[in-house]
Amino acid sequence: MRWLLVLFCLSFTAVSQAAAVGTYNGKVIEKVLVLKSAHQLQLINDGKPLKTYRISLGKGAKKGPKLIEGDKRTPEGFYWLDWRKTSDRFYLSMHISYPNISDAARARREGVEPGGMIMIHGTPDSEENPEQLFHTLDWTDGCIAMRNVDMREVWSLVPDGTMIEIRP
Repeated sequence: MRWLLVLFCLSFTAVSQAAAVGTYNGKVIEKVLVLKSAHQLQLINDGKPLKTYRISLGKGAKKGPKLIEGDKRTPEGFYWLDWRKTSDRFYLSMHISYPNISDAARARREGVEPGGMIMIHGTPDSEENPEQLFHTLDWTDGCIAMRNVDMREVWSLVPDGTMIEIRP
């Protein structure tokens, strides 16, 4: 009986994710690709970028993938954009499903906490800290930050359930 419930849940998830499709200029956004070394987030269709954005990363971005909670590194690997929220501090935020199975297994082997709450999000914008101050810096605690205008566009184009690949 349990396997029947599992099968039902999996088929429901597949159908609900298939219904949510993002498009840009009439082309389906198949995945989001982050190239940390180039500070780029790309919307991908058929292996090619449809649109590219400048991003900021974690303060420890040049030191490799996220290994432990608090290391201020941005993860590397395959994940899902699984939910979203508005934020007073970071405008709009889309959650990345970090840690994945490999990240969690590595952390368990090493006896450390992998961390979590990794997001693609906007940038603070106040009189004391205008958005322009952040745009060319790596300033997050491991998240991927974008200008608010870019974040608004990605928010509207990319549905929950979209794959995100984060490369070095």
